Amino acid sequence: MNAEELRSLQQPLKARYKEQPQAALITLKAQGRLGEDVTCKVDTGKALVQAGLHPATGGDGISVCSGDMLLEALVACAGVTLCAVATAIGVELRDGVIKAEGDLDFRGTLGVAKEAPVGFQNIRLQFDLDTDAAEEQLATLIRLTERYCVVYQTLRQPAEMAVSYK
Repeated sequence: MNAEELRSLQQPLKARYKEQPQAALITLKAQGRLGEDVTCKVDTGKALVQAGLHPATGGDGISVCSGDMLLEALVACAGVTLCAVATAIGVELRDGVIKAEGDLDFRGTLGVAKEAPVGFQNIRLQFDLDTDAAEEQLATLIRLTERYCVVYQTLRQPAEMAVSYK
């Protein structure tokens, strides 16, 4: 896809959202069903994924880990956003690899040490890009990717959360 094709796809949406801001507010949804043992089956819309315990918490490694899925969502969103931004600003990418790493102290989630936090303490996102773009262009590309990546921004400034049950 080139910049003109991307603009032609997005321009009508941008115009509509400017005229009708409420049309831009969309609720994304996810659903899971409790599975056997200690698992949850999540329907991705493309496949059914069975999440389970990470081996560091007693899992067998067969089911996917939701922490890995969080990092995968970050990589996916950052990769798509990077491609869209590169297309929009005319940066040619021959290839690219996006990596995310996150540090966890499993003592927190296992309740072994109250001082150990539950959740990622640090997340690192790395772009390895094959391009002839100038350093200034790459800096702009990364800055705009950070700015417009939904998952990245949600992790940087967490959304308000609500939990309910019935």
